[in-house]
Amino acid sequence: MSNAIGTANLLEAVRILGLDPVIHVCSSSEVYGQVTEKDVPIKETCPFRPASAYAVSKVAEDMLALQYWLSYKIKTIRTRMFTHTGPRRGDVFAMSFFAKQVAAGESGLRELVIYTGNLDSVRTFCDVKDAVKAYWILVNKCRPGDVYNIGGSRTITIREALDILLSFSKKKFEIKVDPQLLRPSDVTLQIPCLDKFKSETGWQPEIPLEQTLEDLLNYWREELSRSPWKAAQ
Repeated sequence: MSNAIGTANLLEAVRILGLDPVIHVCSSSEVYGQVTEKDVPIKETCPFRPASAYAVSKVAEDMLALQYWLSYKIKTIRTRMFTHTGPRRGDVFAMSFFAKQVAAGESGLRELVIYTGNLDSVRTFCDVKDAVKAYWILVNKCRPGDVYNIGGSRTITIREALDILLSFSKKKFEIKVDPQLLRPSDVTLQIPCLDKFKSETGWQPEIPLEQTLEDLLNYWREELSRSPWKAAQ
């Protein structure tokens, strides 16, 4: 609810005070939901099919930003970022969750088992640093009122990404699917079309996935060495 209500409160405050900022509203690729193969690569015109409460809140946020542009000419620019990861990414997200388990296993803080959800989902990965660069460029080069897909260029399954992550460890881990980590309505195919954003800004993702995942693992190694109790959280 904070995505929708918080965005509404912010935009309404800007309207009432008569301010004129450029407002970047971070929507999400989750608004597209479960697409079919004919929908990929996913363009900004793809219909919304939100498959979770979070995705529904992002649809609301996205449409509020558009409405305040259309009605009041408040300079909102929307982005729908696809899968991105890197150091400091919260462990509620798959690759950071896996990296934390690897780091904890290496240091003896837990068993050498990686618990996973659905590993067959297809994602296109982007490094968080490339994502931040895209956001920085966005407010200077993109059109208010418009929406842009942003994402990486490496498309693989979650299983393949986990294999890359495990290649940076000398330990041998067992992989176990935890039924509690399986989503009741899963989004299994996310491949973005980035043509619009690239053509207007010249931005390109630069950091290879291998570097991203190694950086992420090293982050958790350092984090758990300082605060071992976090491994149990």
